[in-house]
Amino acid sequence: MSTAIVNPLVQEVLDLIGIFAFALSGALLAVRKRFDAVGIAVLAEVTALGGGVFRDLVIGAVPPVAFTDMQYFLTPFAAAALAFFWHPRLARIRRFVLLFDAVGLGVFCVAGTIKALNHGLHPLPAIALGAATAIGGGALRDVLAGDVPALLHPESEIYAVPALVGSSLVALLAVLHDLTPLTAALAALAVRLLALRYGWRAPLARGVSSR
Repeated sequence: MSTAIVNPLVQEVLDLIGIFAFALSGALLAVRKRFDAVGIAVLAEVTALGGGVFRDLVIGAVPPVAFTDMQYFLTPFAAAALAFFWHPRLARIRRFVLLFDAVGLGVFCVAGTIKALNHGLHPLPAIALGAATAIGGGALRDVLAGDVPALLHPESEIYAVPALVGSSLVALLAVLHDLTPLTAALAALAVRLLALRYGWRAPLARGVSSR
């Protein structure tokens, strides 16, 4: 294992921010789908922890930190409770789902790449694993909610590209020994929000209609 490229406390803070943001996106989607309290909690947990658990299993960090650190396990419940009691005051819930999903995407692609690099992975697979960390929970959330994952939906704005941008920036800055996680997270968040604002989508196969 290589020397850590970022302070473990920074890694934990990034993880917890991403967990809360993704959990809130999952809980708000559950509210919009009219799930009960159990369904809201389950969707919050799966959305928040799915990508991180996959990351930890791949790099051999077992048992995954989500099951050894109670902060990781309990934070999604706090987000679920917030959505359960306060959702009537959140106008246009879909907009909030997309916003918190974008925040989680930006933070998790950075946190996932950093952890992969800390465990000695080459920058290229670290980029891939960072992106998988960011999109994994959201994909599981959509499947459980009965939707086509944003990652695969032809009418959805680009989803994996912002995660790859953030992960690639982390790897590049780490190689240059000038890693600033906030910069990479904001870059990924900005690309995702711009995609939502302007409807950027990945191209379809040649000759395939968008309708």
